[in-house]
Amino acid sequence: MRATAEEPRDRRSGARGSAVDVRTLTRVLFERMAELPPDAPERARVRAALIEVNIPLVRYAATRFRSRNEPMEDIVQVGTIGLINAIDRFDPERGVQFPTYALPTILGEIKRYFRDNVRTMHVPRRLQELWVQVSGAMEELTVVHGRAPKVPEIAANLRIPEEDVRACLDAGRAYNAASLEAAQEHEGGLALLDRLGYEDSALADVEHRDMVRHLLVQLPERERRIIMLRFFANLTQSQISTELGMSQMHVSRLLARILTRLRTGNSWED
Repeated sequence: MRATAEEPRDRRSGARGSAVDVRTLTRVLFERMAELPPDAPERARVRAALIEVNIPLVRYAATRFRSRNEPMEDIVQVGTIGLINAIDRFDPERGVQFPTYALPTILGEIKRYFRDNVRTMHVPRRLQELWVQVSGAMEELTVVHGRAPKVPEIAANLRIPEEDVRACLDAGRAYNAASLEAAQEHEGGLALLDRLGYEDSALADVEHRDMVRHLLVQLPERERRIIMLRFFANLTQSQISTELGMSQMHVSRLLARILTRLRTGNSWED
């Protein structure tokens, strides 16, 4: 039992050690690449080694898009482009860990892929082009501030109106259309289709009202008025008797007679 209990601990220790080794190797490779001239053949080999060592970071980022119904290999390839861009732009002197710097760049590249190639809604070309600048500024500001930037910060960085930034953010979401039948967590689990409208119970009575209206026009004026006062004005028999100047008993007999005729659909007979 002791050996079994220690095995997961050893695996966790191995995983932590592997992560430390990757960070250490990444740092050493960046230090070596900084020492080499841009045109040195060895620099290309060091760069290739940096890409290979950090591919697990790309795979980690790609798992966030597992639900997008795109082949995972394609997403990893796109994320690798972001990794390469991060390697080429990374400055070890800034004191930021490479994974912290690279992850927003990798995610941004994958999001651009979905935005430009898997879009389900049409977005004006001007916003598509401006979104490239906005997403780039978001990545840079995320690294600088250590958090997602706010709209005013992005607008100030690009020197564009905040309304344009908001329009770009909305356009960036256009690659993914929500299903009408999908449950919305922030709406208590109700689907969008459930919130678009409701069934009006009064619709079932339209046909009945039309039939009653057809029958009412066949009634004499006094009887038609009794029905209107009783069922449309909601007056009691006592109030109707006062209104029409007749006894309540007489009103009751007339109502019974009228309703019988209306139920059977027979024409009125004196």
